[in-house]
Amino acid sequence: MHSRIALAVLLVFPCAAGMLAQTSPTQDAAVHLNQIQVIGSHNSYNLGFAPSEEKFARMHNAKSYESLEYHHATLTTQLNGGVRQLEIDIVQDEQGGRFAHPRVVELTKEAGLPPDPDFDPNHEMEKPGFKVIHIADLNERSSCHLFTGCLQEIRTWSKEHPSHIPLFLLIETKHGNTPSIPNSVTAEAFTPATFDAVDRAIRSVFTDKEMVLPDQVRGSYSTMDAAVRAGHWPTLAASRGKVIFLLDQRNDGVAYTAGHPALEGRVLFTNAVPGRPDAAFTEENGGTPDEIDALVRQGYLIRARADEGTVAARTNDTTRRDELLHSGAQIISTDYPLSEPSSWAAYSVGFVNGLPARCNIINAPLACMDNLLEPGTRSGGTPSPQNDTAAQSAGK
Repeated sequence: MHSRIALAVLLVFPCAAGMLAQTSPTQDAAVHLNQIQVIGSHNSYNLGFAPSEEKFARMHNAKSYESLEYHHATLTTQLNGGVRQLEIDIVQDEQGGRFAHPRVVELTKEAGLPPDPDFDPNHEMEKPGFKVIHIADLNERSSCHLFTGCLQEIRTWSKEHPSHIPLFLLIETKHGNTPSIPNSVTAEAFTPATFDAVDRAIRSVFTDKEMVLPDQVRGSYSTMDAAVRAGHWPTLAASRGKVIFLLDQRNDGVAYTAGHPALEGRVLFTNAVPGRPDAAFTEENGGTPDEIDALVRQGYLIRARADEGTVAARTNDTTRRDELLHSGAQIISTDYPLSEPSSWAAYSVGFVNGLPARCNIINAPLACMDNLLEPGTRSGGTPSPQNDTAAQSAGK
């Protein structure tokens, strides 16, 4: 692991960040999109449960509820707090209204619990189009109900902060129903035609010039895999102020690439098995730091989760978090970014000095400086002592 000059400058000369208030054209031309690291939020839209919904969920399955006991602020607030990867879960609702009446409303009433505030006072769930939902009929409270509404909120923030590093937008597609809820609605399957509609929805909000697209990364190479192994990711100079869309489920890759070999003409980067023609991005949620670093060195973009199911957050178990902070995973996802620490043990995930990004400790150029990635920006929280130590040692 090579030395991080940027970290040394910040630790030894803390005034350096104040003196360097602009992005560096020289650094932006040398550092590529896959040579930085960011913190992401998991299920970024999720507002959690209303009071009676929470009581019902606890009564229904206390253990399962514990794994769902987290929530987030609005997407805008998270971006202001330093999160640079957002996750949006979508369901298909071509006609509209399929998810407008969650069963949990009836179930809480049957349980004798008082009514909760209306989860959709503007009746957005009645409109046709993709909806943003965590668990149909149980946990449907989202800070933005419409997929395009979420995207418009992100685009507004992006336009207000045009020099931001690229934002990574992870899209999870929801299939089937919720078995634990009687008579739960069934979400429509995602077919190649459905994914065509996903791309159209994204392009109805973002222009191609506002996104990093697979065609751009692939360039003249025959496959995505060949392109990223050759280091053909765009530089920060070419990707500042842009967004890059990633597809969460690996098993959706077949439908998404149908008729689009190596992602030709597509918007999202699939979560692909390394070596496949569409492989540029892959998830390593259970991968070891050595496995992750090997893939990073080969040119892949890696997302990994620092915590899951609220377990680490309840006991402040930082084992997995610290492993990832010592790895080259470009996207480290958590339910608890610095601006939203755990209420149980103040557990959170972030970089030293609260920076929203750092130079990748595995593959960034040696002269890359963390404080020039997004000058003047700090996350909305303060790293815990364990987190600060882990981040500092990972950068040396």
